[in-house]
Amino acid sequence: MGIQNGSKVTMHYKLTVDGQTVDTSEGKDPLQYVHGEGQIIPGLEKELEGLDKGEKKQVTVSPEAGYGHHDPAAIQKVPRSSFADANKMQVGSTVQGQAGDQVFRAVVTEINSDEVTLDMNHPLAGKTLNFDIEVVEVE
Repeated sequence: MGIQNGSKVTMHYKLTVDGQTVDTSEGKDPLQYVHGEGQIIPGLEKELEGLDKGEKKQVTVSPEAGYGHHDPAAIQKVPRSSFADANKMQVGSTVQGQAGDQVFRAVVTEINSDEVTLDMNHPLAGKTLNFDIEVVEVE
């Protein structure tokens, strides 16, 4: 039968980007998700369709089927006065905030005396994702 919509899937994975491991379940509990419910990125979910318990697969996911392309419009300059802890902020740190009803996470890319530049793109936007997958269970 294999993985299909509604299947509860348990799997181990290793994600590499540009030759570097960026996430893995090694040494941890395997990842569980329900297939077809959008709980993992679309490109990976599509490639897992039909796999059975015990199967292993290498999957390459394009930016379009992963976290999308890097969007220059997602880089925003915000007045430094908008941050209560602006003096503690550092380039490369992650901040969380709210704009209207939307909650966001962003990476600080620049700080000057008046503004903080935030990149709200997903850190893996624009990247090709390489997964090594091992299906542990399909229910």
